Amino acid sequence: MEIEDIIGEATDYDKKVALEIKKPKSWCKSVSAFANGVGGWLIFGMSNDGEIVGLDDAENDAEIISEQIKTRLDPIPEFYLRFYRTKDGKKLLLLNVMAGGETPYYYSADGVLEAYVRLGNESVKAEATELNRLVLRGRNSSYDMLSTNYVAADYAFSKLRERYKAWTGESLDEKGLISFGLIDNKGMLTNAGALMADDSPIIWSRIFCTRWNGLDKGGGVLDAIDDAEYSGSLISLLNEGIAFIKRNMKTMWKKTSDSRIEMPEYCERSFFEALVNALVHRDYLINGSEVHIDIFDDRMVIYSPGGMMDGTLVQDRVIDLIPSTRRNPILADIFQRLGYMERKGSGLTKIINAYRNANNYDESKMPQFISSRAEFTVILKNLNYKQAQDNPSRVMENIENSYKTSQKTDQKTDQKTSQKRRKETKGSTNKICGYLRKNPQISIKELAEMTGLSISGVKYHLAKLKNENKIERIGPDRGGYWQVK
Repeated sequence: MEIEDIIGEATDYDKKVALEIKKPKSWCKSVSAFANGVGGWLIFGMSNDGEIVGLDDAENDAEIISEQIKTRLDPIPEFYLRFYRTKDGKKLLLLNVMAGGETPYYYSADGVLEAYVRLGNESVKAEATELNRLVLRGRNSSYDMLSTNYVAADYAFSKLRERYKAWTGESLDEKGLISFGLIDNKGMLTNAGALMADDSPIIWSRIFCTRWNGLDKGGGVLDAIDDAEYSGSLISLLNEGIAFIKRNMKTMWKKTSDSRIEMPEYCERSFFEALVNALVHRDYLINGSEVHIDIFDDRMVIYSPGGMMDGTLVQDRVIDLIPSTRRNPILADIFQRLGYMERKGSGLTKIINAYRNANNYDESKMPQFISSRAEFTVILKNLNYKQAQDNPSRVMENIENSYKTSQKTDQKTDQKTSQKRRKETKGSTNKICGYLRKNPQISIKELAEMTGLSISGVKYHLAKLKNENKIERIGPDRGGYWQVK
């Protein structure tokens, strides 16, 4: 890690101009947050804007830091201290806190215990649900693994058995339900079993679906065109949610000489992946909150409770570089066995790729992912919306031109369209490469401002360049840099 190249603050590092001896909480809360998360660095002797100030007595500060952590943190996290001397002789102190396995790690003061978590570039006090999650993690457990008071014999799994038979050709007996983690050794349902049962007793496992009239939730005289609420097995929720979307979306088409070109408003693969992720990876510890599907004239919004597992904000990440993490490992394993998802966790990438392969896709239609402390939202743009309003005939022309056919009359148009797209893409990628050469640590937000692209557009080009082996990411998302090959 090159200290001089670090700009601002991030999820995995924090900066302090000096050690505040009389206010240990100001930095100890970051120690707690790093230990409760994915680990991180505290850099003493550097301001938030990256100015290296240095420490007057780094050796004494190191002793105080070590003593305060051992006194104030419970349990004591694993940490390392080392000194760093800049080229002009200034001394900094680097505190590396490792991700802990005995969560939660509390900060103790005046008899009060407080646990902290990392949210973006801040260390914030853990809320009740976050604290429960940390307790489960410290026990090497998760919500879906916990046993319930529901007797397994009172519940049926016909939806699960039916899908398993159709996908694998095999029957699923009670021993299989136990081995999958749906029933414990005392004959009681686990939370995963309760969520997969036909009549799920977990009342907040529901989806609310609404087709709104217009671009927001106040459409005028008629607010909603269609709405529905579903409960039951997660398999039923998935099937009902998909069916609701399909009946509320339209498909444009145009005849060709031997077939017809179809262009739906939304890519089925994209909204399928988004809904699977919403059901499997949602935070079921958040009571009173459900999965929502809201369809407007210009977009579809799929919301689920629970932010990113590592405390980062998905809108600040490069989608293709996000590692796979599973909040509910049993549910994820079952959905993989049923053929609904893959183990490697490529759902967000699939959502994007399905859109990119659509006939009338352009960068303005790039799917958006937004997360906060307690929610995750996927926004899918209506591929036919803007063009259909401006010029319906142009939509048909675009669809026809992008449709690959062997007819000579279409080949010339396809070549021109492809050349134009290649030229536009090449121009954007060249600009990005140029900025990466000048400043390998440049942020996605800065690239967006300099190139005039959206943040999603910048992420698209970075992923494209990476797949083409033209650039490489060295180090972590935070603190690493881009290398142009």
